[in-house]
Amino acid sequence: MARRRCPPPALALLLAAALPGVPGGLYSPSDPLVLLQADTLERSVLRSGSAWFVEFYASWCGHCIHFAPTWRALAADVQDWSPAVNLGVFDCAEVANQKSCGTFGITGFPTLKFFKAFSKSPDDGIRLTSSTNTVQALRQGVIASLETHKETWPPACPPLEPASAEEIRGFFQRNNVTYLALIFETSDSFVGREVTMDMLQYENVAVRRALSSEEALVKQYGPTTFPAGFLLVRNGTYSPMPVEMEARAFYTHFLRQLPGVTRGPSVPTRAPDTSPTTAPAPVRRADRSKVYMADLESALHYALRVEVARHSVLSGERLVTLKNFVRVLAKYFPGRPFVRSFLRSVDSWLRSMRGSGITYQALERVLTNRRQGQAPAVLTNNLTWVGCQGSEPHFRGYPCSLWILFHVLTVQAAQRQRLSTGPLEVLEAMRGYVQFFFGCRVCAQHFEGMAAESLAQVSSVNEAVLWLWSRHNQVNARLAGTETEDPTFPKMQWPPPDLCPRCHGIVRGRHVWDEATTLRFLKAHYSSANIIFDYTEPEVSLLARRGRRANEGAQAEGDERGGEGDEGEAAGEGRGKNGGEEERGGTGTAGWEERGEGDGKGREPGKGEAGGVDGQEEEGGGNEGPEGAGEAGGLARRDAPELRKPSFVRMNPKAPELADDIVDLDSFSELHYKSKALKAAASKGRQLSKRDTIPLRLADDPPQAFDYAAAWERLRRQGLGSQQLVGALQDAGEGPGRSHWFRMLGAGFSRLDVSLCIVLYFLSSMCLLGMYTFFRMRTRHRKLRPGSPTA
Repeated sequence: MARRRCPPPALALLLAAALPGVPGGLYSPSDPLVLLQADTLERSVLRSGSAWFVEFYASWCGHCIHFAPTWRALAADVQDWSPAVNLGVFDCAEVANQKSCGTFGITGFPTLKFFKAFSKSPDDGIRLTSSTNTVQALRQGVIASLETHKETWPPACPPLEPASAEEIRGFFQRNNVTYLALIFETSDSFVGREVTMDMLQYENVAVRRALSSEEALVKQYGPTTFPAGFLLVRNGTYSPMPVEMEARAFYTHFLRQLPGVTRGPSVPTRAPDTSPTTAPAPVRRADRSKVYMADLESALHYALRVEVARHSVLSGERLVTLKNFVRVLAKYFPGRPFVRSFLRSVDSWLRSMRGSGITYQALERVLTNRRQGQAPAVLTNNLTWVGCQGSEPHFRGYPCSLWILFHVLTVQAAQRQRLSTGPLEVLEAMRGYVQFFFGCRVCAQHFEGMAAESLAQVSSVNEAVLWLWSRHNQVNARLAGTETEDPTFPKMQWPPPDLCPRCHGIVRGRHVWDEATTLRFLKAHYSSANIIFDYTEPEVSLLARRGRRANEGAQAEGDERGGEGDEGEAAGEGRGKNGGEEERGGTGTAGWEERGEGDGKGREPGKGEAGGVDGQEEEGGGNEGPEGAGEAGGLARRDAPELRKPSFVRMNPKAPELADDIVDLDSFSELHYKSKALKAAASKGRQLSKRDTIPLRLADDPPQAFDYAAAWERLRRQGLGSQQLVGALQDAGEGPGRSHWFRMLGAGFSRLDVSLCIVLYFLSSMCLLGMYTFFRMRTRHRKLRPGSPTA
């Protein structure tokens, strides 16, 4: 466990490292290739007169680190093949590049894709696979891919097909060059084509290849071995090339030295470098005896919002794996209350999905808090490495933090055995995540091999803790001294003797582990008590940023839509004039949900639901943020008092600490908002369809009824009272035609409460009337009795 000076080392999850902090990641501008960015990728690769080979990589990926020298060497080897073919790199670990990687269908790293000249779509990229990732194999793959061009041959690329005897006889009459290099070779040889491409940028010389099966040419020039090179001159003379070896490098060197052969004017192929320069990340001193919550929260953000996002559709085993992974996170992650609430809300939403698959676009609305209307359920979207910070941007980072996250989960499961469904609950969820989502595919294969070999032997939660620990140490032993190792934090076996001297022992001159002591150490090290919160983003900052971005996104979308109406106003007006149009993708009941997490851009017209009656969901807890973030939902109207937030939010500006069932209250409040918005839309004459109807109930309640007692009990456990429940109940079961007099007389009470009051009033009145009649009759009776005193 490369535990250098911080909690367990870099998961190369198998291969180790970190996220990039500077443009280019593993590559630099001095390398002979094109560093592509989000704003240059499509305009460089698509509709280009050149063919392109692009490596899509992640700078934290261990196998990408291994492969980088090979790709750099290939770029140097074929740099003279430009502008017929260009080599580029694209770092999918860059936050700004993540969307483009999804557009180009990148799900694992490294991925090599070939784009023919004049490709029109990201889907036109052809994945290049090679059994051996050597420079020679990749170079030959470039040539084989070039030859797939048929109708759209790159204008700068010379012909690569074999020459005929007729072509060679009239070559100098048709071409204004002094020399022609004719290379004889077998059909499976690449020498002739490689030399042809090597001489692409040189003038006054041409190169053609002739196959050994072309009898006329073989008979005319008389080669006896293959390959063999002959130099033909315009004056009609020819001779074998005087090279020491019949090989590419010797042919190329000889031809470039010929009199009159010069390099032509260079054609710039490098995409303009528009990537912003970023300052190096500040050095954060870490105590290796502690676990940092900043690393854990960064791992959650990257795993759920970046790794999972590479799959546009989640179905089958991949969807089941994601549900299991999120369920384990929601169950055992020892995070801050609002982060636990976030995980539970995601878990609740995934469990509610009953279909065969979901789109990531739908999941994204949950992961980016766009379904969070009121409760503080948020997760940072920053990457802050503390214990996992590396000496260079591509070291450690995400793999390291993922290892730590898995260790923490196994220890939490062991310490809370009554909540565990089995010893393999965490390990199987972790195994599935690595298999289906972890970007470094070679790393994932290594991990799967370890799991398949011994995971079935784990029979207790304590053994699960030790299994992960021992396999992490195996990975560190395998990667020690390789390119993935951070020289500042060399990989070692964890825990080191200075942190746990009793974990180590010597038996017959060999090092041994005391597993009982090691287990106690692991449980203490990865326990909640040993997690510190230095460098984590404060809750108030998270809420304020969420509200601010939601407001910016709503404002941008409103400006973009111009005069299309007041659809989806965040304060809850929710008119949605165009919300139900077919071309906007739905009924319009979730128009503002399609917007990003306050990215300031909103959605383009014609995409997603176009702003309907759920507009107020974008308020997203605005009045819980600091500095009066207030109604952060965007186009919040101050002149719509009847659509203010319900009383249980208004009356509790300081939100209580979240309890275990916070997800249920989130659903309760969210559905209440929807009910309010539906009534506002109905009062303006909009005819709601059955899909617009949203039942007011808790997430755990049966669909046919609202469990008032359960809701009351939940509120009571959190210190809330009848006023908070009344605000949500008063709309339950109400239609669009609710009368105004009832609102006025209700004074904040529901129909049930008013009905009970009326019944009690009636009964008390009847009781008083009965008592009055009884005493009246008794008084009269006494007056009529004989001997009664008279006045």
